[in-house]
Amino acid sequence: MAVLVAAHLAPPGTNQGDPALELSDYARILRRNWILIVAAALSGVLTGGLASVLTPPTYTAETQLFVAIQSSGSIQELQQGNTFSQARVQSYVKTVDSPVVLQPVIESLGLSQSADQLATQVKATTDVNTVLIDIAVEDKSPTMAAAIAHGVADSLVAAVDSLEKPKGGGTSPVALSVIKPAAAPAAPSAPNTRTNLVLGLFVGLILGVAAAVLRTTMDSRIRGEADLRRVTDSPLLGGIAFDQDATRKPLLTQTGPQSPRAESFRQLRTNLQFANVSGRARSVLITSSLPGEGKSTTATNLAISLAQAGHSVCLVDADLRRPMVNDYLGLDRNAGLTTALIRSASVDDLLQPWGEDNLHVLTSGRIPPNPSELLGSEEMRSLIATLESTFDIVIIDAPPLLPVTDAAVLSQHVGGVVIVVGSQKIRTHDLEKSFGALEMVGASVLGVVMNRLPVKGPDAYAYTYYSNAPAEGASEVSEVLSTRRNLQGKPTAVLSENGMRRPSKYPPSNIPS
Repeated sequence: MAVLVAAHLAPPGTNQGDPALELSDYARILRRNWILIVAAALSGVLTGGLASVLTPPTYTAETQLFVAIQSSGSIQELQQGNTFSQARVQSYVKTVDSPVVLQPVIESLGLSQSADQLATQVKATTDVNTVLIDIAVEDKSPTMAAAIAHGVADSLVAAVDSLEKPKGGGTSPVALSVIKPAAAPAAPSAPNTRTNLVLGLFVGLILGVAAAVLRTTMDSRIRGEADLRRVTDSPLLGGIAFDQDATRKPLLTQTGPQSPRAESFRQLRTNLQFANVSGRARSVLITSSLPGEGKSTTATNLAISLAQAGHSVCLVDADLRRPMVNDYLGLDRNAGLTTALIRSASVDDLLQPWGEDNLHVLTSGRIPPNPSELLGSEEMRSLIATLESTFDIVIIDAPPLLPVTDAAVLSQHVGGVVIVVGSQKIRTHDLEKSFGALEMVGASVLGVVMNRLPVKGPDAYAYTYYSNAPAEGASEVSEVLSTRRNLQGKPTAVLSENGMRRPSKYPPSNIPS
């Protein structure tokens, strides 16, 4: 089964030399499908219980016979007779289900079945190197089972006596005697409820595990970091857990400052700093593969988080097909990016401040008939360069990569690209196409953000001690970088330890923290 899983779950494009799945991968399969496995096991137990209830009880009566040689000679003769009887016992056992033995039983008990039918109820056995014959008879009636067993034993004694009697007359040299008479059993021998339940549980577990493997093999959806690693080695900048309230309260400012959602965006902000440690990517494009993965909310909240850290941030809504930033922030989009690109107004007049921090928003403007041409134009390149010289960082919300080419075209004008991956929203081949589209145009991918991750389970994005360690150490690194850049200074504002803004004659880092 392990080979089957490894063969089907290998990353696309891998060869036989690639390492096989680790034990943790198999454990993840079981954890993801534990409900299916438990349901299959319970179904097996239920099936075993129903089989026990619905199966009519069967009773087994047993009797035992002893085979002896009728001789009183010397010890040597007795030994020879014992060897002779042991050799003959196997033949007597074969004789038990023959009509010679069973037909007299049928006639004496007045049974309505034939000898062949009765033979299916009778079983004769013997142990090696013994002269004992065990006869077991099964019947739905305990009394009838005992009567048939008794009749078969008597009939076998008579049949052997007749078969072994010399033709010239005299007594048979072999004598069979009953040493354990048949008695009516008190309890049925079948069905065995305990055995049926254990067997049903075992079979159910096997079927459940097989179904889990098959389900994982057929399911190409990306659920967590383990699935992401089958497609790309790009850094995972952060994971945002699924929040039902996010549809009603999508903004970071609408949640508590210590909430898991707020902490996830702070960690995303910090990890983006390390992904962009050179500081060259002053403009970051946020996109996804398909609609509905949460790229717009991620871009908006990342911009808010950067602004709360004391950076001057410009959020640009470059999704000229389905703009959402203005809806989230409650801004007017009638004049915005498209207005600046056609030079109907200055970008300085189109920027809209938002909130109490240094965050400015350039909404999409009116939706044009040629979004790709506008976003790939020289005017767009010049606009991004102007914003980079004005703000510490520019966050650009772009359309998805697969439905349209807007994001791929726009990625050539920015310093880096961050791809938002919606857990259980996208499949492996779709994400491969997205990375292929960015690679084709030579875009710089800073990393990936996993969105809509489950709160619990094998794909949950947990904040462990070690996962928080970089975030805690980031403040020290940020202080060192800030001190180094302080020598270049120009007035701005940074955050103090208590979160209040304080003036500073030194510029903040254009590396997000």
